[in-house]
Amino acid sequence: MKKIIVTIVVLVAAGLFIGTVLTNNKKKNQEKVELVNQGSGAAAVKVVTVSKKNLDQDFSSNGNFAPNQDLKFASETSGVVTGIRVKEGDRVGKGQILATIDQKYLSIDMQTAEDALQKIKVDQERYASSFKTGGVTQAQLDDINLQVRNAENRVAQAKTKIGDSHIKAPISGVINKKYIEVGAYLSPGTALFDIVDVSQLKLNVSVNESQVVQLQVGSKVDIKVPVFPEQTFSGRVSFIAPKADESLNFPLEIKVDNAQGNKIRAGMYGSAVFKFEKQGEAIVIPRSAFVGSVSANQVYILEGANKVRLTKVTPGAIMGESVVILSGLTEGQSVVVTGQINLVDGATVAVQKD
Repeated sequence: MKKIIVTIVVLVAAGLFIGTVLTNNKKKNQEKVELVNQGSGAAAVKVVTVSKKNLDQDFSSNGNFAPNQDLKFASETSGVVTGIRVKEGDRVGKGQILATIDQKYLSIDMQTAEDALQKIKVDQERYASSFKTGGVTQAQLDDINLQVRNAENRVAQAKTKIGDSHIKAPISGVINKKYIEVGAYLSPGTALFDIVDVSQLKLNVSVNESQVVQLQVGSKVDIKVPVFPEQTFSGRVSFIAPKADESLNFPLEIKVDNAQGNKIRAGMYGSAVFKFEKQGEAIVIPRSAFVGSVSANQVYILEGANKVRLTKVTPGAIMGESVVILSGLTEGQSVVVTGQINLVDGATVAVQKD
């Protein structure tokens, strides 16, 4: 009997112990579940405080210099080259004689044309006298007058060819290349000289859409050339492309005065530095604050200690990794810059500090 009682007491004690352990374990498990639930409901984010900043709108763009004019001109007449008066590297002025062509046959053509003109003029005078007495008709007189005009045109053409025998520079510049030698026979279209005008240069650069709206033809530009690090040259915008290129940038042409010393050479590398006097203040936030992309016009702002609200904003100019905000935000608000992928409007967040 005693054994039965002892067994029952032991079983009851064991049951009480097991029940206590299970209850404690259940309580601990519940606490863990609640902790996990709390953690999964609060997304980790980082925020920045909205404030106004000075807008630094200055920027630079790089490119290469091109000559103001680069002319490869050809012969307009035929003949043998009898003289060349310039060499490569010489500076020439517009209208300066560069080379001469043998005039012997041209002079013969000129004399023949003048002789024919004199003869036809004599016939014209004779026809005019006969017309007064009825010896020739009006049609015959008109025909002789036409022959005189044609003869005069041939004389003018012969004079032009003689003038063309003196090959003259069509522009001012530097002889960059000479294609002919004394004794060479020229035909119309034969290459003669390359003349490059570097008294003014063109710096060709590209700017993006946020930069091009700040510029206009005539805008002054500072020019830096790496091979002349101590000097700053001056230029002005002479052309702005009305259409973006394939990279969505707008080509610009800047005229640079190079008359004094002609230090800069075509093909050199240069930087156009665009500076703006008015550099006002504006609200600027990181580009990473936008949900998706800047064009989505949405950001999350922190409300209270741990809630976020999806807010629509109006972005302005994009300056690198920063974006100007025209409306939708005020100073002092906190904007989420990381962790937006886990958020919805009204979500609970845990703000992480750097």
